[in-house]
Amino acid sequence: MKPIRKTSLRFTVILTFCLFSASSFAEPEHCHYSTYQWNVNEKRAVGYREVVKPYSEIIALERDELTGCTVCEEDQQWVQVGDLPAVRLCKRYARDVEATLNQLLGEGFPIWKLVGYRVGMTRGDLDADGNRTAFSNHSFGIALDINDEQNGLYDQCITVSDQCRLRKGGAWSAEQEGSLTADSEIVLRMKDLGFRWGGEIAGRQKDFMHFSPTGY
Repeated sequence: MKPIRKTSLRFTVILTFCLFSASSFAEPEHCHYSTYQWNVNEKRAVGYREVVKPYSEIIALERDELTGCTVCEEDQQWVQVGDLPAVRLCKRYARDVEATLNQLLGEGFPIWKLVGYRVGMTRGDLDADGNRTAFSNHSFGIALDINDEQNGLYDQCITVSDQCRLRKGGAWSAEQEGSLTADSEIVLRMKDLGFRWGGEIAGRQKDFMHFSPTGY
Protein backbone atom coordinates (compact mmCIF):
# COMPACT_ATOMS: atom_id res chain seq x y z
CA MET A 1 0.00 0.00 0.00
CA LYS A 2 1.39 3.36 -1.00
CA PRO A 3 2.02 5.59 2.09
CA ILE A 4 0.25 8.93 2.37
CA ARG A 5 2.69 11.80 2.03
CA LYS A 6 2.63 14.30 4.90
CA THR A 7 2.33 17.22 2.52
CA SER A 8 -0.74 15.66 0.89
CA LEU A 9 -2.32 14.98 4.26
CA ARG A 10 -1.64 18.56 5.40
CA PHE A 11 -3.20 19.94 2.23
CA THR A 12 -6.27 17.73 2.72
CA VAL A 13 -6.72 18.93 6.32
CA ILE A 14 -6.38 22.60 5.34
CA LEU A 15 -8.78 22.20 2.41
CA THR A 16 -11.34 20.42 4.60
CA PHE A 17 -11.09 23.19 7.23
CA CYS A 18 -11.55 25.91 4.63
CA LEU A 19 -14.58 24.18 3.11
CA PHE A 20 -16.11 23.67 6.57
CA SER A 21 -15.52 27.31 7.48
CA ALA A 22 -16.99 28.54 4.23
CA SER A 23 -20.12 26.43 4.65
CA SER A 24 -20.47 27.35 8.33
CA PHE A 25 -20.39 31.08 7.65
CA ALA A 26 -21.83 31.22 4.16
CA GLU A 27 -23.88 34.34 3.52
CA PRO A 28 -27.60 33.61 3.95
CA GLU A 29 -30.19 34.58 1.36
CA HIS A 30 -32.40 36.65 3.67
CA CYS A 31 -32.10 38.79 6.80
CA HIS A 32 -34.82 39.24 9.38
CA TYR A 33 -34.94 40.64 12.89
CA SER A 34 -37.24 42.35 15.41
CA THR A 35 -36.18 45.69 16.84
CA TYR A 36 -37.20 48.91 18.60
CA GLN A 37 -35.81 52.33 19.53
CA TRP A 38 -35.17 53.68 23.02
CA ASN A 39 -36.80 57.05 23.64
CA VAL A 40 -34.82 59.10 26.16
CA ASN A 41 -37.70 61.52 26.81
CA GLU A 42 -40.25 58.84 27.63
CA LYS A 43 -37.63 56.43 29.02
CA ARG A 44 -39.17 53.47 27.25
CA ALA A 45 -38.92 51.38 24.12
CA VAL A 46 -40.93 52.61 21.13
CA GLY A 47 -41.30 51.88 17.44
CA TYR A 48 -41.33 48.10 17.57
CA ARG A 49 -41.01 46.64 14.09
CA GLU A 50 -40.13 43.53 12.08
CA VAL A 51 -37.52 43.78 9.34
CA VAL A 52 -37.34 41.28 6.48
CA LYS A 53 -35.05 41.94 3.54
CA PRO A 54 -32.57 40.29 1.18
CA TYR A 55 -29.26 39.79 2.94
CA SER A 56 -27.55 41.62 0.08
CA GLU A 57 -29.44 44.79 1.08
CA ILE A 58 -27.95 45.05 4.60
CA ILE A 59 -26.73 48.60 5.25
CA ALA A 60 -23.71 49.69 7.27
CA LEU A 61 -25.89 50.47 10.29
CA GLU A 62 -26.93 46.81 10.48
CA ARG A 63 -23.39 45.40 10.54
CA ASP A 64 -20.81 45.81 13.32
CA GLU A 65 -17.73 47.39 11.77
CA LEU A 66 -15.27 45.69 14.12
CA THR A 67 -16.47 42.08 13.89
CA GLY A 68 -18.60 41.89 10.74
CA CYS A 69 -21.52 40.43 12.74
CA THR A 70 -24.97 41.69 11.75
CA VAL A 71 -28.34 42.20 13.42
CA CYS A 72 -29.83 39.39 11.32
CA GLU A 73 -31.14 36.32 13.11
CA GLU A 74 -29.57 34.29 10.32
CA ASP A 75 -26.09 35.29 11.58
CA GLN A 76 -26.80 34.10 15.14
CA GLN A 77 -26.28 30.68 16.69
CA TRP A 78 -27.82 29.13 19.78
CA VAL A 79 -25.56 28.69 22.80
CA GLN A 80 -26.50 26.10 25.44
CA VAL A 81 -24.77 26.32 28.81
CA GLY A 82 -25.75 23.60 31.27
CA ASP A 83 -29.49 23.66 31.94
CA LEU A 84 -29.80 27.43 31.50
CA PRO A 85 -32.17 28.80 28.84
CA ALA A 86 -30.28 28.90 25.54
CA VAL A 87 -29.17 32.29 24.20
CA ARG A 88 -27.94 33.36 20.80
CA LEU A 89 -24.61 34.89 19.83
CA CYS A 90 -22.97 35.78 16.54
CA LYS A 91 -21.65 32.63 14.83
CA ARG A 92 -18.15 34.02 15.01
CA TYR A 93 -18.13 33.64 18.81
CA ALA A 94 -20.89 31.16 19.68
CA ARG A 95 -18.99 27.87 19.72
CA ASP A 96 -16.00 29.16 21.67
CA VAL A 97 -18.18 30.91 24.25
CA GLU A 98 -20.39 27.83 24.67
CA ALA A 99 -17.40 25.53 25.21
CA THR A 100 -15.72 27.93 27.64
CA LEU A 101 -18.80 28.60 29.77
CA ASN A 102 -19.69 24.92 29.95
CA GLN A 103 -16.16 24.17 31.08
CA LEU A 104 -16.39 26.87 33.75
CA LEU A 105 -19.75 25.54 34.88
CA GLY A 106 -18.34 22.04 35.10
CA GLU A 107 -15.50 23.36 37.26
CA GLY A 108 -18.01 24.77 39.72
CA PHE A 109 -17.95 28.47 38.85
CA PRO A 110 -21.30 30.24 39.34
CA ILE A 111 -23.07 30.90 36.03
CA TRP A 112 -26.75 31.39 36.80
CA LYS A 113 -28.15 33.56 34.04
CA LEU A 114 -27.16 34.64 30.52
CA VAL A 115 -28.46 37.34 28.15
CA GLY A 116 -27.19 37.42 24.58
CA TYR A 117 -28.59 38.54 21.22
CA ARG A 118 -31.45 41.03 21.37
CA VAL A 119 -31.91 43.77 18.80
CA GLY A 120 -32.61 47.36 19.77
CA MET A 121 -31.45 50.89 18.99
CA THR A 122 -30.24 51.94 22.42
CA ARG A 123 -27.07 53.84 21.47
CA GLY A 124 -25.97 56.66 19.24
CA ASP A 125 -27.33 60.10 18.45
CA LEU A 126 -30.94 61.14 19.01
CA ASP A 127 -33.43 61.84 16.26
CA ALA A 128 -35.91 64.72 16.39
CA ASP A 129 -38.26 62.69 18.61
CA GLY A 130 -35.61 61.73 21.16
CA ASN A 131 -35.07 58.19 19.84
CA ARG A 132 -31.67 56.50 19.78
CA THR A 133 -30.44 55.74 16.28
CA ALA A 134 -27.69 53.09 16.63
CA PHE A 135 -27.79 49.41 17.54
CA SER A 136 -26.31 48.05 20.77
CA ASN A 137 -23.63 45.35 20.80
CA HIS A 138 -26.30 42.88 21.93
CA SER A 139 -28.03 43.61 18.62
CA PHE A 140 -25.12 42.10 16.68
CA GLY A 141 -24.83 39.09 18.98
CA ILE A 142 -21.39 40.19 20.17
CA ALA A 143 -22.35 40.98 23.78
CA LEU A 144 -23.13 38.65 26.64
CA ASP A 145 -24.45 39.46 30.12
CA ILE A 146 -23.64 37.02 32.93
CA ASN A 147 -25.43 36.90 36.30
CA ASP A 148 -27.15 40.27 35.93
CA GLU A 149 -28.87 39.93 39.32
CA GLN A 150 -25.46 40.03 41.04
CA ASN A 151 -23.71 42.34 38.55
CA GLY A 152 -25.64 45.53 37.95
CA LEU A 153 -25.12 48.40 35.52
CA TYR A 154 -24.07 51.58 37.36
CA ASP A 155 -23.67 55.21 36.33
CA GLN A 156 -21.93 58.10 38.10
CA CYS A 157 -19.21 55.51 38.53
CA ILE A 158 -15.90 56.73 37.09
CA THR A 159 -14.28 54.70 39.88
CA VAL A 160 -16.06 52.06 41.94
CA SER A 161 -17.30 53.68 45.14
CA ASP A 162 -20.42 54.34 47.19
CA GLN A 163 -21.21 57.19 44.78
CA CYS A 164 -22.04 54.73 41.98
CA ARG A 165 -25.77 54.60 41.18
CA LEU A 166 -27.42 51.29 40.25
CA ARG A 167 -29.48 51.63 37.06
CA LYS A 168 -30.16 48.05 35.98
CA GLY A 169 -29.78 44.56 37.41
CA GLY A 170 -28.86 43.68 40.97
CA ALA A 171 -26.35 45.17 43.36
CA TRP A 172 -22.71 44.19 42.79
CA SER A 173 -20.27 43.35 45.55
CA ALA A 174 -16.74 42.00 45.24
CA GLU A 175 -17.46 39.58 48.11
CA GLN A 176 -20.81 38.32 46.80
CA GLU A 177 -21.10 34.89 45.19
CA GLY A 178 -21.95 35.28 41.54
CA SER A 179 -20.53 38.80 41.29
CA LEU A 180 -17.64 39.25 38.86
CA THR A 181 -14.31 40.92 39.55
CA ALA A 182 -11.18 41.57 37.52
CA ASP A 183 -9.56 38.40 38.83
CA SER A 184 -12.65 36.18 38.51
CA GLU A 185 -11.97 33.09 36.46
CA ILE A 186 -15.05 33.81 34.35
CA VAL A 187 -13.71 37.28 33.48
CA LEU A 188 -10.23 35.93 32.71
CA ARG A 189 -11.54 33.16 30.41
CA MET A 190 -13.85 35.56 28.56
CA LYS A 191 -10.86 37.85 28.02
CA ASP A 192 -8.98 34.90 26.54
CA LEU A 193 -11.75 34.70 23.93
CA GLY A 194 -11.24 38.34 22.95
CA PHE A 195 -13.94 39.96 25.09
CA ARG A 196 -13.54 42.92 27.41
CA TRP A 197 -15.38 43.20 30.70
CA GLY A 198 -17.82 46.04 31.35
CA GLY A 199 -16.57 46.40 34.91
CA GLU A 200 -13.34 47.87 33.56
CA ILE A 201 -14.62 50.29 30.92
CA ALA A 202 -13.67 53.96 31.05
CA GLY A 203 -16.25 56.65 31.70
CA ARG A 204 -19.17 57.19 34.04
CA GLN A 205 -20.65 53.70 33.67
CA LYS A 206 -19.57 50.31 35.00
CA ASP A 207 -21.46 47.33 33.57
CA PHE A 208 -20.39 44.41 35.75
CA MET A 209 -22.57 41.84 33.95
CA HIS A 210 -21.39 42.74 30.46
CA PHE A 211 -18.85 41.32 27.99
CA SER A 212 -18.21 42.41 24.41
CA PRO A 213 -15.20 43.03 22.13
CA THR A 214 -15.10 46.66 23.31
CA GLY A 215 -16.54 46.22 26.82
CA TYR A 216 -19.47 48.55 25.99
